[in-house]
Amino acid sequence: MAWGSISLFELCARQGCAPGVANRVRPLYYYGSWQREKARFGGAWEIWMARETEIKLRISDLPAFHRALKRIGARLAGPGTSKVHEQNVIFDTPPGGLAQHGQLLRIRTESPVARGKTHSPQAKQRVVLTFKQPAAAGLENPSFGPYKVREEIEVEVAEAGNLTRIFEGLGMQGWFRYEKYRTTFRMPDSQAWAKGLLIELDETPIGTFVELEGPAAAIDRAAQELGFSKHDYVLKNYLRLYMEDCHRKGEEPRHMVFPNR
Repeated sequence: MAWGSISLFELCARQGCAPGVANRVRPLYYYGSWQREKARFGGAWEIWMARETEIKLRISDLPAFHRALKRIGARLAGPGTSKVHEQNVIFDTPPGGLAQHGQLLRIRTESPVARGKTHSPQAKQRVVLTFKQPAAAGLENPSFGPYKVREEIEVEVAEAGNLTRIFEGLGMQGWFRYEKYRTTFRMPDSQAWAKGLLIELDETPIGTFVELEGPAAAIDRAAQELGFSKHDYVLKNYLRLYMEDCHRKGEEPRHMVFPNR
């Protein structure tokens, strides 16, 4: 799909409108306590509107990173492995109307992963619709510094098929598909500095990354405690990283999926 002489791959990557990652809908491992969550958020807990602040870090030594997580006291955010397989599809019009405005429309399907296994098609899945757009810096904060900041709306839906048909009926196409395995960690409540911080380990077809999402100060401290500095921050979205990986390998970008998928 192209717009003028610029492919939609390039347009989305330039505008930052592709695979950014944040979970404003309650993670899959919170299921089973939906009555408490619904009461807490006044019956509208399925829909979240937020400004996400995050950075990525590239992980070259996964066992060493797990040791660092243990050293700082990070824990799995939910029962079991807190690990899900994500299947993501990005939608846009053929001319790239959303990409031109730096916007993202995505359907994500999450499947829980049991310890020692890949995802199971029979496991309970969750489908999340996400819309993202650039965040406007306020007068007192004209710059977001070394962080990726975006406005985000997410809503949980029953299933992906009918929503896909609606988007296609409106003239949009699911033009890019990407997948990854995500494991979510949190710091214990006793660490007040880490309130609101998510540590999300992403295993992707182009390598392993961790996303730190939350207050900027908590992101900086967590990165430092894990052995990183601001020079290590990655603000590129997964589409841009995927395109760079394809360029290094001399391959045409298609979909960021694991082999044999």
